[in-house]
Amino acid sequence: MPTVKSLDDLKKIREEALKKQQMKETSGKKEVIVGMGTVGIAAGARETLKAILDIIEEDNLEDIIVRQTGNIGLDSFEPIVQVILPGQEKVTYGKVNGEMARKIITKHVVGGEIVKEYKIEG
Repeated sequence: MPTVKSLDDLKKIREEALKKQQMKETSGKKEVIVGMGTVGIAAGARETLKAILDIIEEDNLEDIIVRQTGNIGLDSFEPIVQVILPGQEKVTYGKVNGEMARKIITKHVVGGEIVKEYKIEG
């Protein structure tokens, strides 16, 4: 967390937080869901969610909804990320870290190609 030394620092942090919040609420066609139940959080889901939001911001990606949900029910695969693209079935990825999140966002969400090595079968 950045150090707040002035009112401008605080305003900057607020603006960045609001921008990230808007990214979560923006309507669009592609949807990324991060499991944020207690097991997911313990396994690193917050870092995964932050990585996803950072990737979207850094790459100026649009029309992507990022949502949080509770426990998805596959505790041994947490952190879990689900991707839903228009007209396609939901794809569930397991044990997603920041590096994996980048690959999922660029290959699947942007490119439409499922990242099979991270996909949970079933």
